[in-house]
Amino acid sequence: MKELNSGICAIEGISTWGIKEGKYGLAIIRADGFAVAVYTQNKVIAAPLIVTKKHLESQKGHIKAVIANSGNANACTGQKGIEDAEEMCKILAQKLNCKKEEILVASTGIIGRLLPVDKIKQQIDKVMPELASGSIASQKAAEAIITTDTTIKQFAVETVGYVHVGGIAKGAGMIAPNMATMLAFICTDACLPHDVLQDCLQKSVDKSFNMVIVDGDTSTNDMAILITTEKKECSVTEFQQALDITCINLARMMAKDGEGATKLIELTVTGAETPDDAKRIARTILTSPLVKTAIFGEDPNWGRIIAAAGRSGANMNQKKITLEFSDKNDSVTIIDGGKTIETTSKIKKIMKSDTINIQLDLNIGKATATGWGCDLTYEYVKINAKYST
Repeated sequence: MKELNSGICAIEGISTWGIKEGKYGLAIIRADGFAVAVYTQNKVIAAPLIVTKKHLESQKGHIKAVIANSGNANACTGQKGIEDAEEMCKILAQKLNCKKEEILVASTGIIGRLLPVDKIKQQIDKVMPELASGSIASQKAAEAIITTDTTIKQFAVETVGYVHVGGIAKGAGMIAPNMATMLAFICTDACLPHDVLQDCLQKSVDKSFNMVIVDGDTSTNDMAILITTEKKECSVTEFQQALDITCINLARMMAKDGEGATKLIELTVTGAETPDDAKRIARTILTSPLVKTAIFGEDPNWGRIIAAAGRSGANMNQKKITLEFSDKNDSVTIIDGGKTIETTSKIKKIMKSDTINIQLDLNIGKATATGWGCDLTYEYVKINAKYST
């Protein structure tokens, strides 16, 4: 698998661009192809998701473009919000000479405020003439969709069979299991049955975006869209591997760029009885404020990890667990078969790293899960205490 630096433009036939003006950004992805999507599991669903789902159903997945704005979520905005999301699609459709139902729409930003449609119209006019292919175009689109993110998130790969998968994403806060205030736009040239594409996307999301936790909150606007130009034949296995790698790398970038974060946590749970148990433990640990603050303070209080695992509801036997910490240089076994081996000194050294790997082996089964999170800092509180002002 070869890593590329061109994001969504790794796929021939995809053109894109974006603009960022203060808090407000807009990106357009022009892609004549077939699309599937996975949406937030929050019961409060933002207008753009309602419109996108309707458009995909009405066109049986065939699309011409995606439009995404940042700075305003268009959530909790009632019927007017749906009309505004449709208006975004209509404006772009007129410029592309297609039906508005062939346009998908996404939004991210503050909840409860009406969409600044006039501003969006102006930005569409600015972005349309700039649509292009290549790494710079993908970067511009990635920049346009970020909110509190400090870095863009894009990734692409080419398989040994010359199939391409590339994506851009945003997300730094309100990140929790079952997707969060995150948007991901993934493009490919793989030609596979449409139901297979949906299944592949769901599987990748479950092991990537659904395993990222920054703060435990789940947004109204989550969406991952997979678009294919259907130009290249490939096996399901080949495509799934490429999609998994792309989504996992984008998810890892989200955790690393968590609001106010100074440390990335990569947690692997092994030896669980079931996959659900492994995921449940990983999510509980990564969500724990006590664990996250200990990581921030470089406090070797590993007991918080074990306590979180124990309250997760997953089956475990404390007499069998093994706990290890590691970074790129060192590793330390803290618990081995339920017995404490190391308490503080070696752990402190590893906790000074900006990436901390935690391995928890339950030793009662064969199921595994990996999740990503970050520390909880003073800066996170500052960012979210004043988000709407």
